[in-house]
Amino acid sequence: MKQIDDSWYQRPPGVHDHTSSGGIVARAEGDQCLIALAGEVGSVGYVLPKGTVEAGESLEETARREILEEAGIHELALAGKLGILERLTINKDLWVTTHVFLYTTTQIEATPTDTQIHDHMVWGDLDDLPVMMWPDQRQCIMDHRDQIIAALKVAP
Repeated sequence: MKQIDDSWYQRPPGVHDHTSSGGIVARAEGDQCLIALAGEVGSVGYVLPKGTVEAGESLEETARREILEEAGIHELALAGKLGILERLTINKDLWVTTHVFLYTTTQIEATPTDTQIHDHMVWGDLDDLPVMMWPDQRQCIMDHRDQIIAALKVAP
């Protein structure tokens, strides 16, 4: 796994824009708040499901499609838009603007449909997340912790 540092969050001149969309999917299990994380083939770190906006799709439609492809979750209730993340791609060849939505679900079992890139998903405990590849994604989850808990209506 590449070590992601601050250089991925500094836009160099001449790098083209790329728009993606995805989301934080939360599920309650008792008083526990769980977050859906996608596992990438060959990576030890997890990611939030997200990806390229296709022609004719809204940002929210893209988020739903990417969550299905990368995490296998199709039972989604939109709780709102959380914000935008910006960084370079893993190859540092595009500047990605990712629109992040918050969803809740009651779906427990899920299998990614895009298995060439994402071979599994896990439910990570909001208070004890596993290793994540992108620091900004972990920070996004932590920054919106209260909103996630409120959307699930679980005790903090």
